[in-house]
Amino acid sequence: MKNLLLDEILDFLTSAPTLEDIIAFKPSDALQARASELLEKNRQGKLGGEEDNELDEFARMDDFMSMLKARARKKLSR
Repeated sequence: MKNLLLDEILDFLTSAPTLEDIIAFKPSDALQARASELLEKNRQGKLGGEEDNELDEFARMDDFMSMLKARARKKLSR
């Protein structure tokens, strides 16, 4: 499956966001709904192989954005 979250993050980052924009970034409602759906399927033990990979990618992108937001906050606090 195409990584829509990565595409969304790349589009956001290439739009030259401010530090405040980075801190405020949230995935689209559609991607947030997809992540919730995958998490629910995972809790129910109904996640397929491709969906498992998709959920892992959501986790990696979430970690990346968390680190990016932490750095943006640090720069703003200087």
